[in-house]
Amino acid sequence: MTSNQANTANPNGHGAAGEGVSVAAPATSPTFSPLYQQIKGLITQSLETGEWKPGEIIPSEVELAARYKVSQGTVRKAIDELAADNLLVRRQGKGTFVATHNEDRAQFRFLRLLADDGAEHPHVSRLLECRRLRASADIARQLDLKPADPVVLIKRLLQFDGEVTVLDEIWLPGAVFRGLTLERLSEYKGPLYAMFETEFGTRMIRATEKIRAVAADPSVADLLSVPAGFPLLSVERVSYTYGDRPVEVRRGWYVTTGYYYQNDLS
Repeated sequence: MTSNQANTANPNGHGAAGEGVSVAAPATSPTFSPLYQQIKGLITQSLETGEWKPGEIIPSEVELAARYKVSQGTVRKAIDELAADNLLVRRQGKGTFVATHNEDRAQFRFLRLLADDGAEHPHVSRLLECRRLRASADIARQLDLKPADPVVLIKRLLQFDGEVTVLDEIWLPGAVFRGLTLERLSEYKGPLYAMFETEFGTRMIRATEKIRAVAADPSVADLLSVPAGFPLLSVERVSYTYGDRPVEVRRGWYVTTGYYYQNDLS
């Protein structure tokens, strides 16, 4: 799972002499920011405003260097970091594209359950409900909302190789996901995050997770077709979009018989 990456000042991050981006000086205690980090911020702004849509190619390094009046090397370093952050995707001989959740490679970035043989098995989603309600104090806090603000709750099961393996409760801010209904979810054939991206303009770019072992309570056990008290993996996730805005709280219960949860650390 992705994690915050500290922006560390790097003397080699400066472009060639004479390069620069117009940045207003703060009123107090100016903080040094390498030039490539400033370019990274400007490109991210364009992604957030939708200047370049998910799946679209962005201008070449040469074009961006001319646009921002910096060297091509400075642009390349900014794009390298954005690719490492999974916001951009480089394709050899084709250019650099805005990352999208519609790509096969993106589906397992946020779903880390692998079979014991290490393979990424395809899964089938079965929706249980989708309804609007008022946020509890806990959900409101995690989504940076006011208590009782509207939220959307989605419940679903994931089946791997025909076996019910995951129960998800997904909480979304109601103001962002207006018009999201069970019927609309049922009609959409792609990944859930791809739907959020294409139909609601909300791209999940990073998430934090808390993982623990739990015993299945009767209601969860019934949905997962396991005995009450069965050992499960509990995964609580908060997902963020641009600007580090929380836009999803997800609580999942995983049956790990034959599966394990893989997390790549870097």
